[in-house]
Amino acid sequence: MSSEETIKAPDFMPLVRPPEKDDSSDSLCFAFKNRELLLIGEEGNYRLPLMKEMEKLALPEIRTQYLGELIETSCYSMELDALKDSGELVSEVPFENSSVTDACDLSEKTCFVGLRELNGILGEKLAALAGKAVHIMEWDKNTVYCGRCGTETSLKEKERAKQCPKCGFTSFPKISPAIIVMIEKEDKLLLARSPHFPQGRYSIIAGFVEPGESIEQAVVREVMEEVGINIKNINYFGSQPWPFPDSLMIGFTAEHAEGDIKVDGVEIEDAGWYTKDEIPNIPGTNSISGQLIGYFIERHS
Repeated sequence: MSSEETIKAPDFMPLVRPPEKDDSSDSLCFAFKNRELLLIGEEGNYRLPLMKEMEKLALPEIRTQYLGELIETSCYSMELDALKDSGELVSEVPFENSSVTDACDLSEKTCFVGLRELNGILGEKLAALAGKAVHIMEWDKNTVYCGRCGTETSLKEKERAKQCPKCGFTSFPKISPAIIVMIEKEDKLLLARSPHFPQGRYSIIAGFVEPGESIEQAVVREVMEEVGINIKNINYFGSQPWPFPDSLMIGFTAEHAEGDIKVDGVEIEDAGWYTKDEIPNIPGTNSISGQLIGYFIERHS
C-alpha cells in the first residue's frame, strides 16, 4: 500500500458489550453446529437468521457471545449442541454437501454450510464475520476452565478476555500467525500439493510461525523444510484472518535463489515450477493463496 492510500473505517466494530437499544429484534446470529453455519431461506437465496428467529427455532444452544456492531446491527455468535436434535426441525432433504430441513415455525428452510462455502452465499463481508464468529465461539468453548488451575473462568467486563477467579490467569482469544509465500523463478511459479488437499489441487507454500522466530525467518524455514530450496527478495503482500481454526495468514512474495525442488514427503507430496499457462487446479481468489497466485498470473500476462 502506498503512503497516499487510506484505509476506510470498517462497517463492523468489534465490541465486548452490546450498546443500549430500544429494539434488538434485528440482531444477527451466527449459529454454528460442528463449525457449520446455520442459514435460512430457499436455495440460491440464503441469509443469516435473526436472534428472534433463533428463539422460534428452539434449537439446543450451548453458548452465545456478543461480537459487535455491523453498522447499527448487533451480531452474536452461538454454538448449537450437535448431539441433540430439536423437535422443531423435520423433513431433511439434500442441499449440496449440507443438511437442509424445514423449520415448522418459520415455514422456511434451514441449512448448515461450511465456512469455505460461505463467500459465494453470503458475500465477502458476512463470510469474514462468520470466520470471526466461529473463532470467538471456539475460544469461548476452549476456555470454560482455567488452563493453569482448572477453576471455571468468567468473562471480563471491558475486554475480550476470560479471567480465573482463583489464580487470576487471563485468557485472550488465541491467534496463530502463519506465513504463505508465492515463489517465482523467472516466468514460473512454484506450486505444491499437500496430501490433505482435494484431488488435483495445488497451492503455494504455507506454514505456522514457530516460537522465537520472525515472520521472515518462518518464510525461509518453511520453504527449505517443505521443498528444499533457498529464496531471496522476500516482500510483504497482505494478510487474511483464517479461522481454520484460529490463524492469521501473512502473505509474501519471493524469488528462487538456489537449489532444486526436493519435497519432504510429509507436508508436501509433489511440487514443481509452472508458467501461467500451465497452472493446474488452484484455490479461489477469496483466499490469500488464490490472490497471490492471481498476482503472479497478472504480472506475467
